[in-house]
Amino acid sequence: MTEPAFDSARFRQVLGHFPTGVCVVSAFLGDEPVGVAIGSFFSVSLDPPLVGFCAGKGSSTWPKLREAGRFCVNVLADDQEDVSRVFASKDADKFAGVAWDRSPLGSPRLGGTLAWIDCELAAVHDAGDHEIAVGAVHDLHVTEEGSPLVFFRGGYASLS
Repeated sequence: MTEPAFDSARFRQVLGHFPTGVCVVSAFLGDEPVGVAIGSFFSVSLDPPLVGFCAGKGSSTWPKLREAGRFCVNVLADDQEDVSRVFASKDADKFAGVAWDRSPLGSPRLGGTLAWIDCELAAVHDAGDHEIAVGAVHDLHVTEEGSPLVFFRGGYASLS
């Protein structure tokens, strides 16, 4: 008996029913600020403190983040859909018009976010068409109490 062909559209549709938070992972590569919207951010370990995210192997930004060796995870608030869309795009200057400063490790830290997590890249694991990046947490802070930006069933949503 042969296995039926895998239906990737059905896979996406079914997994789209699991809501995810939206973050921007940002870094500096030399003098260039780089960043990408991520919907696959997660806690890995409490001791030692580790977090992770999945980056597509076809991403033009992921190799720059990987080379930088450190990054800041910016947890987006529910009013930052526009920020997410910019960082999900192929725009040349994603930081134009976005408020930011530098995190303690020197990565771009976006304004208006709910929280930030400053990390050093600790490991990268192969995972199909993605790579799993694991970051050792250096510093973190809640900047604003509010509702997160959520991605659900192929679109943005909020918890409120």
